[in-house]
Amino acid sequence: MTGPIAVRVLVLDSLDQIPLQLDPGSVVREVKRQALTAARAGGQPADYLVKYLGAELPEAATLEQAGVVPNANLIVLRRRRQPVR
Repeated sequence: MTGPIAVRVLVLDSLDQIPLQLDPGSVVREVKRQALTAARAGGQPADYLVKYLGAELPEAATLEQAGVVPNANLIVLRRRRQPVR
């Protein structure tokens, strides 16, 4: 892949869909940080994980290594579920 790719990141805490233009060499950890910042989600980035096609992506992998294609939908959600009362 060459040039930036468009992805949509759903931050589950706020249900915000964040559109991002990213380089295929971007690291998943940085994508997560950008999405959490844009959604103004509380908590530390380490408390969240990124999923693509139902599988957790390794944070050290690039988007290209993870197989993320243009116009992909990524999900950022908490590692541990929150109790409901």
